[in-house]
Amino acid sequence: MPKVLISDSLSPRAVEIFRERGVEVDVKTGLKPEDLKAIIGEYDGLAIRSATKVTKDVLAAASRLKVVGRAGIGVDNVDIPAATSRGVVVMNTPFGNSITTAEHAIAMMFALAREIPAANASTQAGKWEKNRFMGVELTAKVLGVVGCGNIGSIVADRALGLKMRVVAYDPFLSHERAVDLGVEKVELDELLARADFITLHTPLTDGTRNLINAESLAKTRKGVRIINCARGGLIVEEDLKAALESGHVAGAALDVFASEPAKDNALFGMDQVICTPHLGASTTEAQENVALQVAEQMADYLVSGAVVNALNMASVSAEDAPKLRPYMALAEQLGSFAGQITESGLKGVTVEYEGHVAELNTRPLTALVLMGLLRPLLNSVNMVNAPVIARERDIEIAETKRERASDYQTLIRVIVETEHRARSLTGTLFGGEKPRLVGIEDVPIEAEVSSHMLFIRNEDKPGFIGHLGTTLGDAGVNVATFHLGRTAPGENAIALVSVDQPISDEVLRKIEALPSVVRAKALSF
Repeated sequence: MPKVLISDSLSPRAVEIFRERGVEVDVKTGLKPEDLKAIIGEYDGLAIRSATKVTKDVLAAASRLKVVGRAGIGVDNVDIPAATSRGVVVMNTPFGNSITTAEHAIAMMFALAREIPAANASTQAGKWEKNRFMGVELTAKVLGVVGCGNIGSIVADRALGLKMRVVAYDPFLSHERAVDLGVEKVELDELLARADFITLHTPLTDGTRNLINAESLAKTRKGVRIINCARGGLIVEEDLKAALESGHVAGAALDVFASEPAKDNALFGMDQVICTPHLGASTTEAQENVALQVAEQMADYLVSGAVVNALNMASVSAEDAPKLRPYMALAEQLGSFAGQITESGLKGVTVEYEGHVAELNTRPLTALVLMGLLRPLLNSVNMVNAPVIARERDIEIAETKRERASDYQTLIRVIVETEHRARSLTGTLFGGEKPRLVGIEDVPIEAEVSSHMLFIRNEDKPGFIGHLGTTLGDAGVNVATFHLGRTAPGENAIALVSVDQPISDEVLRKIEALPSVVRAKALSF
């Protein structure tokens, strides 16, 4: 039974979901880093929010760990490259708190436009300063949305309902999607120049860090108001303070800060600034939603192999998982076979999908091919880190799909290019679920993969089978199945022999010395 640790506060319902799905679960919150490292080796999954830091050191101690689930969007507290290198899937729940965060951004915009926090404080202090708090309307104002993904698009939708005009900057926003949303897609400089309000909804990356700085603020129109409910590192806070003090920026509403918890900040105490303590996802509904989603996603992965909202591998839906499962076995076998018979440096891998399999989500299958291919060289490789390891070694990876079927209704072909040559392996499913090899390089052959096999390339000459049988028999090696294929009579031939025990080096040398044998290789699966 898989076992999961919940190390941050989640809804009790999350625990129930794990147990209902057949996953054992422990709840241990408030762990210090050394305490987490001491026990993480006992668990297959780790469910967290923002408090737990999943560092490289923690991951190094997590010998069983298969998945980290973040209840929420941000994964700044997870070392994703380290998790990927160790083959750990990292999931988040990008939709569970989207509406809540978007609504908080809209609320901050209203509060900023009408100076509600300052007016509230003044009134409760016994003052009546109607003339001091002169706000602005939102109607007909231009809202600049930086990052028009899930949350940004919800903010845009709400703003359009307020009769605002919305311009959006997002490198990944297509023209068609912009039209569907009812927003105008622009470049960042144009957004800065036109917007009356700017709201940030982009992740914190090397490309977005310090996005709002002295240079970008200088491009904004005088009197602009800025809202940030995304990530604190998007704004250079000292530069924003200077722009507020000069009057160029009329106000700012911030839910996130460069350093959190933010108990001291350059912007604190400024009349034009509204601050909240990272409340974007803080509603009852959002807390419940993300907890339930992360429990469902992690349980599905650990029990059935379904991968949803993963940040470091291709997703496999619960619907796709059973369809892919027989193909996953075939893909791994083809990759493993290719890896074991490849003895020179890898340059490229092409995976071709034909027929029924071409209609499926093939990215996980390609990852499994790479895993099988690299595993003879690297014991720690798996389907999560295999694509990364391949790229790190400058191995080019390509996929092609053809929905047409040839001799078989479904087919996977793996072509491996090395420093000296290219070789291919082809496989299919018999009966829709039984993996079979149907081609090795240019030789047609039908064979089932078994635990111990002998691969021989030979010249098609009389006597070969007798010599091979005698050699195996003298060594006490029992043959389970014997498959032969050739390009044409008297030309290149292949023998693929399933045996009941591993082939020793001594027996392999005797086989290599037989007449007509070009190459012999012992394989294990």
